[in-house]
Amino acid sequence: MLRLSKRLLFAIEAVVDIAYHAGPAPVRSGDISRRQGIPRRYLEQVLQHLVHKGILTGQRGPRGGYRLARERRRITVGEIVRAVRELEGGPDPIEESAGSAIGREVVRPIWTEMQDEMMHRVDALTIETLCERARDVGVPSEAAQVPDFSI
Repeated sequence: MLRLSKRLLFAIEAVVDIAYHAGPAPVRSGDISRRQGIPRRYLEQVLQHLVHKGILTGQRGPRGGYRLARERRRITVGEIVRAVRELEGGPDPIEESAGSAIGREVVRPIWTEMQDEMMHRVDALTIETLCERARDVGVPSEAAQVPDFSI
């Protein structure tokens, strides 16, 4: 079931933060925690899982941190949703065989259809789009301003 949990919000916010504030150095989890107000104990677990799922890459050491594993236009919110859903575990009540005929034959199929529509929408929503929205609403970026020498 598609449910908006704190962990899912933290994961999406962290990935957008990394994309939006990326500079030449990896983004440190402490900086993400400070900017987003995410407790570090939750954040590290989520970030490590996103590394394991190929959404982020991690760099250890004093200059370590996190980067996107791919271009931000190639990472979707749907990928993050699936990764966090896997991390959270637990059975999906829609898939249980128990329940009334109305529940199994009427209510659950409608819920499944709505869930499929929602996943279709989040699969089309990229991290690039969320970064553009952040820029459009005036969220300041802490990314180092690297001069563009292209002609």
